[in-house]
Amino acid sequence: MMAKSLSDRVLATPSSYAKKHYLYVQEIGTLTSMEPHVSSRENISSYLFLTVLKGEGYLTYRGRKHYIQAGDCVYINCRNQYAHESSAEHPWTLMWVHFNGNGADDFYQAYQGQDRSSIFHPADTAPFTDSLTALFGLMQAKPSLMELSAHKYLTDIITLIFTENRTEGVQGASVSGKPAQVRQYLEEHYMEKISLEELSSLFYISKYYLSREYKKTYGITIGSDLTARRLSHAKSLLRFSDSSIEEIAALCGFADAGYFIKVFKKAENMTPLEYRKKW
Repeated sequence: MMAKSLSDRVLATPSSYAKKHYLYVQEIGTLTSMEPHVSSRENISSYLFLTVLKGEGYLTYRGRKHYIQAGDCVYINCRNQYAHESSAEHPWTLMWVHFNGNGADDFYQAYQGQDRSSIFHPADTAPFTDSLTALFGLMQAKPSLMELSAHKYLTDIITLIFTENRTEGVQGASVSGKPAQVRQYLEEHYMEKISLEELSSLFYISKYYLSREYKKTYGITIGSDLTARRLSHAKSLLRFSDSSIEEIAALCGFADAGYFIKVFKKAENMTPLEYRKKW
């Protein structure tokens, strides 16, 4: 049987001193999905930071399902139930670390207290991946002062999380942060009717400027991104539910079943029913 994923990880057993005085690594590694499967956990005394290196998939956290893709980062408290699933069409590769320790609870509470999102898209993921790569190498080599050095890298990562994800609310945020807010809004409201004019009004920004900055930031237009999200959710429902084509069209924000079929066929070169039968 083919493995569902390929992973390279290091499991750590911190010393009593590290548990008391440092942030410490519990598990760190990389994962490449070979086929979609759901990994679900809860009630773990741990914090998880991960970044999607390539591909796409879904993260369910605190009862909400989020679409995530290459360039996205996730910072969550694993005492809460969470699950993640790679896309079938575009399997993902993740880089991640589970950690805990002195100050971990306080950092996360401060982060949540500032209404920051558990999922964010930094302008540059390189500082995150560089720190994770160095930390992974450290945990493999196990040099002297490993735990102190690991504390340093984890502190660097948490500092990056705070500085790269400055969510300040819709009305008060700087213009430079608007594309990320719009992107999050699309994920949460993709099933609703959304127009560029409504987004412009809601986020207090010119629709022309918003369109330009969104395309500049994510390499895709708002309309194309919205359609891609709707199609991704539709594919999941086609594969993992018994909902009718009409029901799926409504649940995913398409005006009617005929339009849904047209858009789906253009994107996938097959109808929704053919896709359901194939998968």
